[in-house]
Amino acid sequence: MRARHSETISRGPRIALLAREFSSPAPGRRTVWPRALACAGLSLALLVAGCAGPASHVAAPVMPVPGRYPGTDTSPSSLPATAGWREYFPDPTLQNLIAQALRGNRDLRVAALRVAEARQLWRLQHADALPAFAAQAGGDRARVPADLSLTGRPMVTSQYQAGIAASWEPDFWGRFGSQDEAARQGYLASEEGRDAVTVLLVSQVADAYLGLRELDERIAIANQTLASRAETLRIFRRRVEAGATSRLNLTQAQVLHDQAQLLGEQLSQAREQQLNALALLVGEPVPLLAAAGPLPDAGLLRELDPGLPSGLLLRRPDIMAAEHRLLAANASIEAARAAFFPRVSLTGSFGTASASLDGLFSAGSRAWTFSPAISLPIFDGGRLRANLHATEARQAIAVANYEKAIQSAFRDVADALAAGRWLAAQQAVAAGTLAAQAERARLSQLRYDNGAAAFLEVLDAQRDLLAARQLVVQLRRALLSSRVGLYAALGGGRPDSSDALAGAPANPLSPREAGNP
Repeated sequence: MRARHSETISRGPRIALLAREFSSPAPGRRTVWPRALACAGLSLALLVAGCAGPASHVAAPVMPVPGRYPGTDTSPSSLPATAGWREYFPDPTLQNLIAQALRGNRDLRVAALRVAEARQLWRLQHADALPAFAAQAGGDRARVPADLSLTGRPMVTSQYQAGIAASWEPDFWGRFGSQDEAARQGYLASEEGRDAVTVLLVSQVADAYLGLRELDERIAIANQTLASRAETLRIFRRRVEAGATSRLNLTQAQVLHDQAQLLGEQLSQAREQQLNALALLVGEPVPLLAAAGPLPDAGLLRELDPGLPSGLLLRRPDIMAAEHRLLAANASIEAARAAFFPRVSLTGSFGTASASLDGLFSAGSRAWTFSPAISLPIFDGGRLRANLHATEARQAIAVANYEKAIQSAFRDVADALAAGRWLAAQQAVAAGTLAAQAERARLSQLRYDNGAAAFLEVLDAQRDLLAARQLVVQLRRALLSSRVGLYAALGGGRPDSSDALAGAPANPLSPREAGNP
């Protein structure tokens, strides 16, 4: 873009040379006024061109983030962040859900159709720089009254013509080229936006699947607890009937039973809603998935190497989309500067013309026209200058958005890494707490059986034990979700050649054909 503009600026001596050539008088011909008009017109062209000012050299934004993530070292892990989602999520059920989502998700389909729209807009902009040809044919018949006729008699005239018309505006100053580049960068930004939707969709499906697995495990724990407390409630009822215990203990056992039953009903409702959310992401009804067992601490997801923050520039599609929008803003500045220069248009036609239809293609009926024109902005109320300043402001906004995208990506990765570290520590503490609560519940039951404690002590211990078991599952799921978030924050989950993206059947255009509009 800068090279194109510098080439435009260097055309000043060439214009002066053309001025000398066209203003040179031919022998034996008086050309004082034409020469003066030519010099005046070309001087105005140079004056207006000079008003555009030199090209703006925009410095590439630097990374507004530290050179490494907080709390990390440089030792690599087993899997790079650029791994495909099939490699990162080895679970077959999860892979099937992600594949279905990539085919049926409506948000992804809309993003793919927006890519097709942006590509056609690029083609539309590219066509402005090309000559336009059109075939045309027509005829006219007219009657001229006697008082308007040169012969004093009424006349009926006919005229028929057929030919090809052409029009073209040469891109001397790079205006069309800059607009074409801006449209191309907009198209590439839309492709990166589609990839960003893909990354988000993969992470959302994975997180929803983990939530479903968490609810299955918590429901299993609630059902086990409910069965145990139902047996306890049955024993207490027998004891009350035999007069071996008080009704207070029976009501306390009933409370324990009802709490477990209520928790199971709440978790079942949450599971059904989670299935509905998963069906929305997948884009089609999800069959009732059977419980797959407890969430594993390892094996469900792979370990990732976060790398350095500079790698986000090549992996995060939202950063790359912001970069393309920045390049489009730079190209728009060049187009706004080129608008200060004269515009040359060439129009013409070639064909045949005749006063009779049968003589349209006879010898000697050839006709042609050629109409070159030049327009030079002299006074427009500051419209061109305001448009230039507006594009420069939009370019500054694009720079700020690009830097913000980098900062947001850095925060996403840093948050995911921090969540992974602290959730692992919380999980270890919760595991120790669960062991202590289980021992407390066992000892409380022994004390009650030996008459050394009231049943209220057993009630509190059983309630805390259930909460501790639920918390362990929740923390395990949160840890796995943080790894999914880290994978998405590092730019993982981008589509590859084996992915059937939504919208592909309706859009035959192959992606990333950046070379041709």
